[in-house]
Amino acid sequence: MLDNYFGVSKTGSSVRTEVLAGITTFFATAYIILVNPLVLSQGDASIFNGVFFATCIGAAIGTFLMAFYTRIPFAQAPGMGLNAFFAYTAMPAIAAFLVARNPSTVELYQMALPLVFYSGVIFIIISAVGLREKIINGIPDNIKRALTGGVGLFIAYLGLQNSGIIVASPATQVTLINFADYANHSHAIHGALLTLFGLFVIAALASRRINGSVLLGILVTTVVAFLTGFAKIPENFSFDISGQAADFMNVSFFKLDFLGPFQHEHLGAAIGTMLALILAFAMVNMFDSMATIYGVCQSAGMVDEKGEISGLRKGLMAGATGTAVGALLGTSTVTTVVESATGIGEGGRTGLTSVVTGILFLVALVLAPIVVLIPGVATAPALIYVGCLMMDSIKAVDFSEPSDAVPAFLTIIMMPLTYSIANGIAFGLISFCIIKLLTGRAREIKAPTAVVAALFVLQFIIR
Repeated sequence: MLDNYFGVSKTGSSVRTEVLAGITTFFATAYIILVNPLVLSQGDASIFNGVFFATCIGAAIGTFLMAFYTRIPFAQAPGMGLNAFFAYTAMPAIAAFLVARNPSTVELYQMALPLVFYSGVIFIIISAVGLREKIINGIPDNIKRALTGGVGLFIAYLGLQNSGIIVASPATQVTLINFADYANHSHAIHGALLTLFGLFVIAALASRRINGSVLLGILVTTVVAFLTGFAKIPENFSFDISGQAADFMNVSFFKLDFLGPFQHEHLGAAIGTMLALILAFAMVNMFDSMATIYGVCQSAGMVDEKGEISGLRKGLMAGATGTAVGALLGTSTVTTVVESATGIGEGGRTGLTSVVTGILFLVALVLAPIVVLIPGVATAPALIYVGCLMMDSIKAVDFSEPSDAVPAFLTIIMMPLTYSIANGIAFGLISFCIIKLLTGRAREIKAPTAVVAALFVLQFIIR
């Protein structure tokens, strides 16, 4: 039944492979379950509990949309860059013009949620009329080819950062962890070494063509982390979720404050600020999800000879709906996550992979303490490995013509360096238009490319 509904055999996959892929995607994405509430709550316990529930349920609904509506192997969850924008840009911006009222953190959180909801509604409308698909098809081919490499570098960078191999530096911004300073940073160095161990295990298993190599690498690294004392069971380990459920209903679930931001004497300023924030949410979300789906599918050979992805339009609609539903539940933008590449790298090719991941998001509501026991150093190797696989696509990028090479290069390099997939696309499209104009080749600029580049310029100026 599963094979017939999802067309598993037609893709050359199997039910077993799809299940393993779904589990792999979940483990690689599970950190979001705790990180998202930490970012959005800003120290408020009630928001943390509410957002925890909203994250699990929103991720499950979004992933099920991918599974049953689109039938492609992607997961949805609150985006990490977008939740930071929600907490550290949108909420302070609202607080700035409501300073006389001095709103609480909970009030600011509830007033920022409508911004996410509005951006989701906009997505639904433009997806329904096919506008998003036209925008994607209007992007230059060379930039499309560069997307996979850029997303791959971004995924690998996430893994290197989450594991502590790459650390902050006051001199160079980022640097390699000092392996020689074991006396002062033994725990961090221990974690970095575990990540490298996990990466080598995954690579060795994959080289031997062993099915489930990524998942096995995560599990083996987790076991070694506990055996070596890096990971430990928390003292307050429990399964009591009643308090979290109560906060979810009282603080997050359908608690959007649509009118709060507009109760200000300078109504025009409030409206302008809100519109600017909605535009920022919309632009980043649209191009993050587009680049993730296109880049990962291209790397996995799921793009046809015309460079198109079967089910792309439905995938974009699923993402738009997930965003709106997530806001109603009480979380920041739910979007297609790059960690989906881990399951696809494990062989997942259909919506059955997403079914498994979605179920595990719901299970996490009850078994969150067990999910937490999977340390970040165990999932980081999977991200680095998948990023490595995605770099193979760069050989398809044409670097012979400078007016095409520079935009493609900026697309690739700006994704990891600015910690944003959307920024990479923005720099690629803006530079493409400017260089083509300077070289007298304006005819090569398609209308959608010019419009989107202009919107990105506007976003950079007003935020």
